[in-house]
Amino acid sequence: MTERLYYTDTYMREFQAEVVGVERLEDGRRAAILNRTAFYPTSGGQPFDTGTLGALRVVDVVDREGDGAILHVIEGEPALGPTRAVIDWGRRFDHMQQHTGQHVLSAAFDRLQKVRTVSFHLGTVSSTIDLAREVTPREIAAAEAEANRVVWDDIPVSIRFAESAEVAKMALRKESVREGVLRLIEIEGIDLSACGGTHVNRTGVIGNIAVASWEKFRGGTRIEFVCGGRALAAYRLLRDSVAESVQKLSISAQELPAGIDRLQSDARDLKRQLKDMQSRLASFEADALASRAESRGPLRVVIEALEGWDQNGLKSIASAIVTRPAHVAVLVGSQSPSFVVVARSADSSVNAADVLKELTTKFGGKGGGRPELAQGGGLTAPSAELVEAARKSTALIGPTTAT
Repeated sequence: MTERLYYTDTYMREFQAEVVGVERLEDGRRAAILNRTAFYPTSGGQPFDTGTLGALRVVDVVDREGDGAILHVIEGEPALGPTRAVIDWGRRFDHMQQHTGQHVLSAAFDRLQKVRTVSFHLGTVSSTIDLAREVTPREIAAAEAEANRVVWDDIPVSIRFAESAEVAKMALRKESVREGVLRLIEIEGIDLSACGGTHVNRTGVIGNIAVASWEKFRGGTRIEFVCGGRALAAYRLLRDSVAESVQKLSISAQELPAGIDRLQSDARDLKRQLKDMQSRLASFEADALASRAESRGPLRVVIEALEGWDQNGLKSIASAIVTRPAHVAVLVGSQSPSFVVVARSADSSVNAADVLKELTTKFGGKGGGRPELAQGGGLTAPSAELVEAARKSTALIGPTTAT
């Protein structure tokens, strides 16, 4: 069993220990077992610490069930014997701010709205708590304000230990199902919880708590939040994004939502105009292509690569071409990977889907359709090569008499 120094001193940044065992993991990496450690293993929604053992990097920390040993996954080959261990303090302190902030925020929801936290996850950018029921924006704002009041009151955060029988008589925010000696985190007059994680020693060290977003989740509400340094980073990102946006739009920050509405409205209008113009242009393009269609028996065949058209545009052109009797169109886009549209007039026996399948079988990609219209994309060949292959398509050489 490894002695857990972080249980009593979460501010320990470095320590001396003995490497008492080295194991090879299933993935081939080495893991060192220490007689004592301040490295926190992934547990209770909080990720592991990183740092160094001597000159070797600690990249993961695992709490092994059964014997109480903590495995320190190492980059390199650790040796048995004494070692100097150093915690990555920036990562540790960030986790401490977020985890204690979670206790404060969960306690605020519990006190004000009588809604309990059912789970917690500490992510790399933000953290989440899942609440047992749906909460309103007003309730969220009230809990956020109360949580920050607790932060700014700079209340002591203490660690103590008690037997589970004694703990059962205490007013814990969340009942613990563990037996034996339990580690308790107490925020004086605010929260008492059984927790094995690392925490700051006063609420003021959290800095602040900001709710970033929320959503309905499994009958309750998932709250995303950031604390301390993460809240500052999030503010800087928001500040810079808003500053650049208002500069580009030549408006104030308060006018930004209305400015975005205007841009979206203008974009919709332009999209409608563009669609109308493309439809008209497609008709002219179809006329030009049909005028130089090649004859194959009773059929008139158009096989072309066209630049500047998306797949919908090619579909419009092909559909316009085959409004003429005994016409077939195979149109290829100029983008890479390429897309293809195949169409035929109602009186033709050519199967458009067969033509497309022949091309995708040879050049890859996906697609499908009906005998009169088929389209596909992701074909890995230059457009000129696709056009040449379409000209030689057996699906265009078979029976081509008009029906």
